[in-house]
Amino acid sequence: MNTDKKIWLETDGTANNSCCKQGAYVTARTRLINEKQFLYKELTAEIIKSAFNVHNTLGCGLLEKVYENSLAVELGLRKKSVCLQKEFRVFYKDRDVGVYYADMVVDDKVVIEIKAVEDLKNVHRAQLLNYLRISGLKVGLLINFAHPKLNYERFAI
Repeated sequence: MNTDKKIWLETDGTANNSCCKQGAYVTARTRLINEKQFLYKELTAEIIKSAFNVHNTLGCGLLEKVYENSLAVELGLRKKSVCLQKEFRVFYKDRDVGVYYADMVVDDKVVIEIKAVEDLKNVHRAQLLNYLRISGLKVGLLINFAHPKLNYERFAI
């Protein structure tokens, strides 16, 4: 019996990993629920528009923290609730073993992981998937500000 379940990945089309082309299914230990595929579509679209505004204003080449803070300001101007460095406790066999800090959570619905790296790698995707799994939230955005063109990937579990 195949225990791998699928997760929907939506990108801006610039992903160079063959398993991460726009609209590709990638395996993960989570269940794809068709109606959740575009859960919070309007909210994620507004977050992406905000990220484009930040990128168009600041350009590329700055530190992640600058983009994180700027995106928080932009989303705040759009009347969105933003929690920076949201803490999520990690449990192993019912024991508290540590903590993860997500860059940003918007409206208690969407986890955002900000990057300013040459290429988004699977380790970055795994990081966001772990935040989603640990937090119980269903939608996340991985946003990379490192290039002249903003890169993003949307995950729904």
